[in-house]
Amino acid sequence: MTEFYHELVVQPQCDPQLLAEYIETIYQDGLEIGNDSIILRSESGLAEVKKQIETFAQELRIPVKLTEEKKENSDWIRKYQESVRPIEIGKFYIHPSWNEAKTDRLNIVIDPALSFGSGHHATTYSCVEALSKYCTEGQSVLDVGCGSGILSIAASKSGAEVDMCDTDEQAVESAKRNFDLNDCTYRASWTGSVTTAPRSYGLVMANIISDVLKMLHGDLKAKLKPGGILILSGILDSKAQSVMDRFSDLECLEKIERDEWVTLVYRGANE
Repeated sequence: MTEFYHELVVQPQCDPQLLAEYIETIYQDGLEIGNDSIILRSESGLAEVKKQIETFAQELRIPVKLTEEKKENSDWIRKYQESVRPIEIGKFYIHPSWNEAKTDRLNIVIDPALSFGSGHHATTYSCVEALSKYCTEGQSVLDVGCGSGILSIAASKSGAEVDMCDTDEQAVESAKRNFDLNDCTYRASWTGSVTTAPRSYGLVMANIISDVLKMLHGDLKAKLKPGGILILSGILDSKAQSVMDRFSDLECLEKIERDEWVTLVYRGANE
């Protein structure tokens, strides 16, 4: 262990989800998310990743404050592992590999780089909650914007046949690694979006930002089987009504509110 380590604190001045998800794809070690900041730690320096974050934020016009410090090493990896808590959601138990599994739950092992994609963030929590209720054995499922793969894994553990995609190639590779970690299977995966999905599905889920959900309205519907379930998340409560207006041609079964986030569950038309 080196005597010192580098710490980069990223403080988005708006919705942190998009920036956090981007950072997760470019840096997986020593990541932590707080209420208003994302913390990166490394013993070898963070200059390159800092530059990538600055470029990404500028291109998307995301106001962000970055603070870099050199700190005395006090075994922060161990401290971080101790701070990560397992979580129960419906029939699932999500835990890091250093915690024991539970015999009365469907166990999902995720070694989180940060809280997004590990079940602790409100959007992920609500999606897993919805899957616990609506995902059934033998169902065909599409996960649009799969990220860490946690939702796809939950569907697979429920006995569904899963396809997953993400526009970020590194996210797809991360999801595949997590499938291996959980010793479960998916049918197909690809880098891209819902438009290239090879078939229609009994359940489609998309945990992405609200503006993209509205943009994909027709594409998501097109891949839904008659009477199928559509789960939408990544929606700030201030934007929920605009998403509901866009999807008003579907039957809204449930609106799940958690913290400042909303997850919507729809049923497709029976044709």
